[in-house]
Amino acid sequence: MKTPRSFATALANTSLPSVFNPYRDCCPIHDRADSPRVRKQNLTRCLEAVLDARVDTIWIARDLGYRGGRRTGIPLTDEVHLPSASMLLGGITLDRATRGPIVAERTAAIVWNVLARIGAPVFLWNVFPLHPYEAGNPMSNRCHSRAERDATWPLLMALIAMIAPRRIVAIGRDASLALAEIDVPVTTVRHPSYGGQAEFVAGLHALYGLDGPSQKRETLELPFAQAASGAVA
Repeated sequence: MKTPRSFATALANTSLPSVFNPYRDCCPIHDRADSPRVRKQNLTRCLEAVLDARVDTIWIARDLGYRGGRRTGIPLTDEVHLPSASMLLGGITLDRATRGPIVAERTAAIVWNVLARIGAPVFLWNVFPLHPYEAGNPMSNRCHSRAERDATWPLLMALIAMIAPRRIVAIGRDASLALAEIDVPVTTVRHPSYGGQAEFVAGLHALYGLDGPSQKRETLELPFAQAASGAVA
């Protein structure tokens, strides 16, 4: 698991009960036939771009959500913000893996509004890299179990070793507690859900030395970004 491709392959080979693996599984309702391959390719391209750009910060939340990373293969990123993810990493190609209308996720919108204001690349991830759901209800979110975390913990350690970040931002208390014993400095900010949006934004603005209110922008204008024409299918 020392390269983006080998990491994505190891992730795709993971299978757990009541867990949707977007890099392995295909949703019969929303996915295209080749969705797992598309999401795995999206992740691989993101990782390759992060390594090429020498990104030194990872933001880590708790689990994949069913409206965001489950559909796109990119944590904390819904289909609305695939173009933003493409631009953030220099205009890489990111493809949509689902059918029907584009689906938005509130947490992703808040995260990407802050990233647009910061104007610097980060890698987005989760402590548990898959989508855990309530038994019998695949379109639900639940907290992963300790056994599920233990089963995928080597993947997180491999990812951190590959990127070698200078710092990690834990999004929410659950992520912070899970990351307490790793050897990389961890800064915790409030998760933006359940009324935490203002504290989340304020925490990241303080961390990055930003003043004034966050302003929503449709695209990112980064100094290293290439033209992203046709970047997202």
